[in-house]
Amino acid sequence: MSEEKEKKNTGEEKDTESVDLIKELGLLSTGSTFKSDFQYINIIGSIEGHTALPTDNKTTKYEHLIPQLVAVEENPEIKGLLLILNTVGGDVEAGLALAELIASLSKPTVTLVIGGGHSIGIPLAVSSNYSFVAKTATMTMHPIRTSGTLITADATFEYMRRTQERVVDFIVEHSNAVKEDVEAKMNQTGNMSNDVGTVLFGPDAVKMGLVNEIGGLNDALAKLKELAKN
Repeated sequence: MSEEKEKKNTGEEKDTESVDLIKELGLLSTGSTFKSDFQYINIIGSIEGHTALPTDNKTTKYEHLIPQLVAVEENPEIKGLLLILNTVGGDVEAGLALAELIASLSKPTVTLVIGGGHSIGIPLAVSSNYSFVAKTATMTMHPIRTSGTLITADATFEYMRRTQERVVDFIVEHSNAVKEDVEAKMNQTGNMSNDVGTVLFGPDAVKMGLVNEIGGLNDALAKLKELAKN
């Protein structure tokens, strides 16, 4: 292929990408082509795990994030990770798997909760070296749920109890929250009208010790850069 033809094909590919961006996002550019020392990953909607969710659900597929997290660890040009969360929760095992990967990274990590960081999103929010939550964001703590066929046997309830302990222990280990407070908030009956649990607003999450600080994008980036220097 001639050099002129290669340039033509490259130009056509860029034109196609621009059209797709305008259709999907209303943007000419994603703004992500600049050189950065940090990786930015967002977790939005429902965390999709072993079961595919309906097509009308906004989802984050955990199998898509695992290679990105491995790349953060392996790529010498990446100095740290900023994880932005606005999630309703989702698959418990998938959420815990991602949280464990983030917590095990050797490079600096910062999480920022905007909108909401609910359910299994809480372990993800606390999995980093330092965490921020927007003042208007909420974080819902509740017992784990199950769907589909439920075998009413002692072994089933024991498994659910132990899974609940896995979630609680991870939260306590990676935050400043006290185990008794976490369990009390999860099992509270007077806070949510149609469910068991507690809705925590940003300041409540900080006061409880779940999140380190109220802040936004500028604060999270500044903290990540500070951690990367040490």
